[in-house]
Amino acid sequence: MPSILAYDLGASSGRALLGRLNNRVIEVEELHRFGNDPVGVGDRLQWDILRLFHEIKQGLLKAKHAGETPASLAIDSWAVDFGLIGRDGELLGNPYHYRDRHTDGVMERTKARLTTEMIFGRTGIQFLPFNTIYQLAALKEANSPLLEGAERFLMIPDLLRYFLTGEMHNEFSNATTTQLYNPLEARWDQPLLEAIGISPSLFGDVVQPGARVGQLRPSLMEELGIGAVPVYAAAEHDTGSAVAAVPALERDFAYLSCGTWSLMGTEIDRPIINELAQELNFTNEGGVYGTYRLLKNIMGLWILQESRRAWERAGQSYTFPELIALAEKAPAFGALIEPDDPMFLHAGDMPARIRQYCVSTGQTAPATPGEIVRCILESLALKYRYVLELTERLSGKTFSGLHMVGGGIQNVLLCQWSANAIGKPVWAGPVEGSALGNLVVQWIAQDELSDIWEARKVIRESFPVVVYEPQERQLWDDAYGKFRALTGLIQ
Repeated sequence: MPSILAYDLGASSGRALLGRLNNRVIEVEELHRFGNDPVGVGDRLQWDILRLFHEIKQGLLKAKHAGETPASLAIDSWAVDFGLIGRDGELLGNPYHYRDRHTDGVMERTKARLTTEMIFGRTGIQFLPFNTIYQLAALKEANSPLLEGAERFLMIPDLLRYFLTGEMHNEFSNATTTQLYNPLEARWDQPLLEAIGISPSLFGDVVQPGARVGQLRPSLMEELGIGAVPVYAAAEHDTGSAVAAVPALERDFAYLSCGTWSLMGTEIDRPIINELAQELNFTNEGGVYGTYRLLKNIMGLWILQESRRAWERAGQSYTFPELIALAEKAPAFGALIEPDDPMFLHAGDMPARIRQYCVSTGQTAPATPGEIVRCILESLALKYRYVLELTERLSGKTFSGLHMVGGGIQNVLLCQWSANAIGKPVWAGPVEGSALGNLVVQWIAQDELSDIWEARKVIRESFPVVVYEPQERQLWDDAYGKFRALTGLIQ
């Protein structure tokens, strides 16, 4: 079978993977891996988008040098961030990073002016301070010259596809994350755009995952010495691709896409936009083939990653396996945090913030790296139980266990503690969830797979799933009660 190429861009690294479908077995080869580090300039935190495009070209070159001619390619990435294209077709400035502080306070001001009910009722999207709507509102408040010269709005995969093909399209799964897309009307929401002072003309046609959206520019083919490669839209929000790759056999399943962010929810046929969903701050993001992802964002392993960076700055270097080993030896439930407290959103000295949180909530602050990592992982596992219970309540479904996918499942301690916390089995795998979802959407578009359910069955047959059974139920039930009391989370 011919190979196809998937680019999977995360908030800290990216990779190009070559996929083959051989007698209903998926074979994946990593061609190229690269860092994706935001760049601070003055008071702004930005993405180095041209470096990312350079790395995408390197992936094509490495495919060429391996003797491969991909039959197609697609890109998935994180959500909400974007670039603006000017009248001359060129990018206006580097895209801002969603953790940049230019949106501080903007969500609160926008909600006060437009009302929470209006925004959620028209979009069904969870309120997060870095959502695209608030990034654009921040530019408008600042009278940014970027908006004055902008002709088109493109999210990160849209933008990179434009660099590759010269064609501009907005992809559905990513468009829904902006809090500017109306899923009930299946279009960009003009009243919301006009209310924040943004021209609807910036926003183009919305294409579905699996749509063919161009082929490589002739100039790029000449530069790289390669032939024409068709370009497809995957579910370009990486969580959309990860959920497409969940190897579920049952129609009603719960998933956790685990990485820098943890995203937990279930797949539904139509968005749930009601008072309860708004109160619980759930989101309805577009999925593949007419589905929606009812889910909630959880801060995730960002807290651990940022803690490790803080220790490195202080001259203490640890690998992640070393930190996990230290956590396993630390006392259980010494301290707990609410992972989604706003104090953990921005980059900085995360161990100091964890200690500050614990002191402010009357706990003994964790002192050693092992104690801090254990605090992070136990708190995440308990937050997973909380969100899983809310997902069941909101969806009206009962789940027999939890599918965990993504790079975070390499943390076996987190997988086991998640099973312990929810009191149900955790099925962990595959690690390359987003990239596999990207690949199978391309194969479905090319009639190599019939639909998403055949794709999920093939994924399950191609990659191992590790089962974690719950343990120490009473201990974790008691810890959950302590966690709820400390955090004051509603039920």
